[in-house]
Amino acid sequence: MPRSVGRYVLYGEIASGGMATVHFGRLSGPVGFSRTVAIKRLHPQFAKDPEFVSMFLDEARLVGRIRHPNVVPTLDVVALPEEIFIVMEYVPGEAFSKLLKNAWAKAVPPSPRVTATVLSSVLHGLHAAHVAKDEQGRELGIVHRDVSPQNILVGLDGVARVLDFGVAKAAGRLQTTRDGQVKGKLAYMPPEQLNAGSVNRQTDIYAAAVVLWEALAGRRLFDGETEAIVLMRVLEGRIDPPSAHNPEVTAAMDDVVMRGLSRDPTQRFTTAREMAVAIEQTLGLASPSAVGEWVEAAGGWEIGRRAQTIAEIESASLSGVPQSYTAQHVPAEPPHSQVSSISVSRPAVSLAAPPAKAGGAKVAVAVASLLATAALVAFAVVMPSLVRKPSAAAPNGVDHEGARPIVLLGPPSSGQKATDARAKDVKEGVGAKVAAKPPPPARPAPAPKAVPAVSCDPPFTIDPVTGRKKYKRECD
Repeated sequence: MPRSVGRYVLYGEIASGGMATVHFGRLSGPVGFSRTVAIKRLHPQFAKDPEFVSMFLDEARLVGRIRHPNVVPTLDVVALPEEIFIVMEYVPGEAFSKLLKNAWAKAVPPSPRVTATVLSSVLHGLHAAHVAKDEQGRELGIVHRDVSPQNILVGLDGVARVLDFGVAKAAGRLQTTRDGQVKGKLAYMPPEQLNAGSVNRQTDIYAAAVVLWEALAGRRLFDGETEAIVLMRVLEGRIDPPSAHNPEVTAAMDDVVMRGLSRDPTQRFTTAREMAVAIEQTLGLASPSAVGEWVEAAGGWEIGRRAQTIAEIESASLSGVPQSYTAQHVPAEPPHSQVSSISVSRPAVSLAAPPAKAGGAKVAVAVASLLATAALVAFAVVMPSLVRKPSAAAPNGVDHEGARPIVLLGPPSSGQKATDARAKDVKEGVGAKVAAKPPPPARPAPAPKAVPAVSCDPPFTIDPVTGRKKYKRECD
């Protein structure tokens, strides 16, 4: 089951060693930030031992001073009452030891250039550790003391990284080595270290040369059924050049390897960087993509399984975020600066339903104000094209055909009630309205003209021109 450790969540194991176990981990930060990490946990039986605790904390402190792309960085340290955790960067890839074992079994050994690229990267990382300084600018004098294929991580990105400085020697370490105590792996220790001599940078150079020999030759250099046999073979120092086991290795490459394996420390390379440059100039380097392809081919199903595990962890951490966390860090409504981009047809914006929160009410009011402004602008643009200008014979906006009066959008004139009403509506924010004026009253029909009464005495008239009598019809 996942376990919370401070701001981290601890998941299943990646690998386990004598002192500690490395787990998948997940960092959960604010505003939804998250990151997959590797968490190294000291075994419970050692967590109560002051010597092991000091060694564990020294590792975190030392690696924190090494800043180089070929060294796995330490990100954090979590100290609980009974446990201590070191948080490291998670690198998708595999230990060089497993890659070589799988490659030899599958008959897909790394090419000499791929091997040269891996060991050149390792040596550059070791050089960064050797010259690391403390906060006052003084060299820490770090010596890894455990350079081996198990402590080289080769990523799918084609980059090799050194890890596990747990037994490193350095100035000012809280934990010191007891007299007669040897730390590291016998098969990768130089003779002077096994003879209880001094341990310095040439110790790491010798160990890197052993790893280079094994990767080129395709076999272990010093092997045996017991540690005593291994110790004897290391002290004897009978070493064949790698070209004796791999015809692809050139004589120039043999010289580089054998110089690094010299029994006399003064005959080895002065610095790890010097050996890295010699490898690059002698054999050349493969591209990161070529190294990554070999890692993928040699890593096999294990790398795929880890990728699936990471995907499941990330999916679980995403779906398992508490609702309160989402509400706290993710805004429930869009900011006011984005209101203008909200579409009216979006179902998320409802002007009829009452808002559930104060923030929602502000958004609703802002949207309503936006819609009212848009309607007013549209009315002002469209109406002039629809209104007919009145003629001089049609005062107050009444047309010739006796149509309903229309209030123009121009300045209102005094004495016009409809226009005043419109101005009042606009001032109050209601919007422009068309004032309906009642039609004028119908004019009364003219009265019929009065007809004068006709006199029949006499019943005729005399024409003044002819002098003849003309009888009146009304008197018949």
